[in-house]
Amino acid sequence: MARLDDKQIRSSLIQRLKSQPVKPKAVIEELRVHNGNAIADVVALYKDAHCFEIKGDGDKIERILKQGHYYNLSFRKITLVTTIKHLKKALSISPDFWGIIVAESNDERVTLKDIRHAKNNSNFSKSLALMTLWKSEMLNLLYTQNSRNKNKSRELLAQLIAKSIKKEELSNEICSLLLNRYHQARSFV
Repeated sequence: MARLDDKQIRSSLIQRLKSQPVKPKAVIEELRVHNGNAIADVVALYKDAHCFEIKGDGDKIERILKQGHYYNLSFRKITLVTTIKHLKKALSISPDFWGIIVAESNDERVTLKDIRHAKNNSNFSKSLALMTLWKSEMLNLLYTQNSRNKNKSRELLAQLIAKSIKKEELSNEICSLLLNRYHQARSFV
């Protein structure tokens, strides 16, 4: 059986996401999370953003402990996509609410098998999830762009927004703003 790397798994994952009955509105690769402290490999934008972290055969599965800290604060749904080599360790170190998908190579084709479905993450932090957004996107969430808000730091803007919007609504708003960013980036290509 051939060793699977991020590129092979990512390609199959994106193809799978785009062929599901409920397709994401967009799929973003390499999304910087919490001021770049972590980079989500793939984020599928539905009503909420769903983070997919990929660990191929050559990756250190233990890295999800550090990365996962930021994902847990930034996303309501998280799924680890890994290989048989890492499955036992993945089950022992990943939080119970994370989904797990196993990638296998069969005749030069990568197949993905659901081991555990992602559940809603209760660790989602409104103010820290907002740190995935740009300052201009945060200002749009405040529904006002007066000069007092423009001079505030992203951290202060995140605190102001977090106080005024409920978790589920905020998660949906973040997803919507990421979708706008995705469409704007594609219009320049």
